[in-house]
Amino acid sequence: MKKFTQALVNFVKDESGPTAVEYAVMLALIIVVCITAIGVLGTNANNTFSFVGDTIGNSGAGGGGS
Repeated sequence: MKKFTQALVNFVKDESGPTAVEYAVMLALIIVVCITAIGVLGTNANNTFSFVGDTIGNSGAGGGGS
């Protein structure tokens, strides 16, 4: 039991652990920001293509040709 508690104390005192955790948290935040940005850009692109498609579709429907 003493070995276990000593290992636990050493783990808590170890300074390299928080650094890895900080990097993991930063990476998770970057991933969340990227996913959010991609979602917003995708929605804007979809709206733009839908608008252009509707405009092109409506301009050709009522044309009186030669």
